[in-house]
Amino acid sequence: MITREQIPQVVGHPVHDAEGKKVGDAKHMYLDDSSGNPEWVTVKTGFFGSNETFVPTRSARLVQDHLEVPYPKEKIKGAPNVDIDSGGHLSVEEEQHLYRYYGIERTGGKNTSADKSAGAAGAAGAAGAAAGSGTDTGRGRGSAGMDASAAGSGAAYAAGRSGSAERLGAGGIESEEEAMTRSEEEMHVKVERHASGKARLHKYVEVEEVEQTVPLRHEEVKLEREPLSASDRDALRSGAEISEADRFVTLHEESPVVETEVVAKERVRMNVEEHVEQKKVHGRVRKERIEAEMEGPSDAIPGGEGTTRGGRPER
Repeated sequence: MITREQIPQVVGHPVHDAEGKKVGDAKHMYLDDSSGNPEWVTVKTGFFGSNETFVPTRSARLVQDHLEVPYPKEKIKGAPNVDIDSGGHLSVEEEQHLYRYYGIERTGGKNTSADKSAGAAGAAGAAGAAAGSGTDTGRGRGSAGMDASAAGSGAAYAAGRSGSAERLGAGGIESEEEAMTRSEEEMHVKVERHASGKARLHKYVEVEEVEQTVPLRHEEVKLEREPLSASDRDALRSGAEISEADRFVTLHEESPVVETEVVAKERVRMNVEEHVEQKKVHGRVRKERIEAEMEGPSDAIPGGEGTTRGGRPER
């Protein structure tokens, strides 16, 4: 259970669930009206800490530099959204809704939960922690006569009966109306992977003209003449007569015959390579700007024409 003296050690510090996982950071502490003890703590969750959910503190405990609560992270993130009124109060209906969500039964003015912790019943009010100077705080609804007190090194929280939010800084308690929170957007670029196209390995046939020189042989007829001797003429003279006759000789030649043979030459495969290129990404972010506007009477102030100090005429 968290005490009032431990509030500065809770607000602004991490909150872990029952398994030791970080849920977010504690933003505000809400006090019980009857006992004045811490009853609820709000935790900032979400990607930019934009969500704020309520978690009971009766079974919470401080572990080193963080607060540990006996609820799973998903349970905390799924807590009902609560709209706080202008005075920083929880209504009875909203508080009952949170009690039911976390399994805390409220009977006979007592709150009973599974961890057997009990506390006085009442609507909870907000109390924030201040480290150094100028941290926002809230106050409980209907709390009677509580004063702002410092705890730790320059840390304090504010509580009172009016229920309006105040700030405790080096110069004392200031109204929340004198301060304003400035926010701005930050650009975060994510990279997503998607298909940009397809690569196909295709084989097709093309015809190429090839020229090659080969030797070819062929036969030709060459006439050879030789004179007859006297004895040959005497032998051929008997029975010789003039006539026509034919003799045949077969001639040969070579001709080219073209044949093709399929021969494997190489293997081709596709390898995918990843290349990294630097690309500039442009975006627009919005930021708030806070300026002070001085208002004063139209009459001139002695010692200077139309000048004012601190929004009030100097006297």
